[in-house]
Amino acid sequence: MQHALNGIRVLDVTQVMAGPYCAMLLCDLGADVIKVEAPPGGDASRRMAGARGSDSPAFNAVNRGKRSIVIDMKTAAGREIVLRLAGGADVLIENARPGVMARRGLGYDDLKAANPALIYASISGYGQTGPHGARGGFDLVAQGVSGIMSVTGEPGGAPVKAGIPLTDLGAGLFAASGILAALHYRTRTGEGQHVDTSLVEAGVALSVWEATEYFSSGRAPQPMGSAHRMSAPYQAVACADGYVTIGAANDRLFERLCRLLGHPEWTSDPDYADDTARVANRQALAELIEVVTRTRARAHWLALFEEHGVPCGPINTYAEVFQDEQISARDMVLETDHPTLGRLRTLGSPLKMSRTPPRPGRPAPLLGQHTDEVLREAGYAPGDLTALRTAGVIR
Repeated sequence: MQHALNGIRVLDVTQVMAGPYCAMLLCDLGADVIKVEAPPGGDASRRMAGARGSDSPAFNAVNRGKRSIVIDMKTAAGREIVLRLAGGADVLIENARPGVMARRGLGYDDLKAANPALIYASISGYGQTGPHGARGGFDLVAQGVSGIMSVTGEPGGAPVKAGIPLTDLGAGLFAASGILAALHYRTRTGEGQHVDTSLVEAGVALSVWEATEYFSSGRAPQPMGSAHRMSAPYQAVACADGYVTIGAANDRLFERLCRLLGHPEWTSDPDYADDTARVANRQALAELIEVVTRTRARAHWLALFEEHGVPCGPINTYAEVFQDEQISARDMVLETDHPTLGRLRTLGSPLKMSRTPPRPGRPAPLLGQHTDEVLREAGYAPGDLTALRTAGVIR
């Protein structure tokens, strides 16, 4: 079967989340991703909760389908191996602190000299330049620095981070986008380039509505619970037995919602006459809606709203998500056999491509599983591998 990135080789010199996730997306699309891990234990996520030896569900979640090699890049011999591998690669992804790879002789300029067509992607906490570029980066810290935590949670509550590692995943997605654009540019020019993004910038870039509110009003956005800062009613509302979400985000849908709730007169109230008025009076409107929705169970309102075309939905737990027939129908849960962890359920790909479908259903590699295989492909003889292993350069 053809895949979109067949023939593209990626060196994944990253660990934990943002970088591995970026490389995994490329792997799902068909790239040959060689994960370069450091001795003795490899990627730190191999030791996260649920680990068995050097394998863990967390590592498997963002490293599926890759090939693992173990190289001590701090040694001169290890550096030479990476230089040789980079000479035959299309992409290298790294997420060390800015300057670390360069000090090892493996920075962009070093590898560009060996392979001018190489696309070298760097993911860091703050970016490769700027006064804070040398700082380390973690998703929690980046969510705070980028403003996400200031607008997450209930009004007046303590700062809350998004429930998922939003800046880690966002940086990985932005880096993958940049890599694909750079690959396209290279097909036209033959030239590689340096792709540079960061967790903090990902958090800022994803703050589209929040930045818009600040730029247009001069006021710092505040947390709003589940409500939307540009449309109303667009939030979770209480029912007799829990919550549902409703998205009556334009005049037509609001009129329909009012009719279903038995209050068509709300549409002629100047406080709710258009979206600007509804946003300004968001809290009062939500309270009026909940007076009605609290009288019946969630199932009643979900069925009624869906029947009449008002966007709505349940608030699922993840147990419910992975039992949802739509999620199953879209192949978002896959099963794979792992030699250490046994039968695993993993996430599928959200991309559905008619000609070059992704290939997400493969387990992550064992630590160093492909060291000899990859180095033989790079021209190393059996005696070379024995000497490198004896010296502790490879595993």
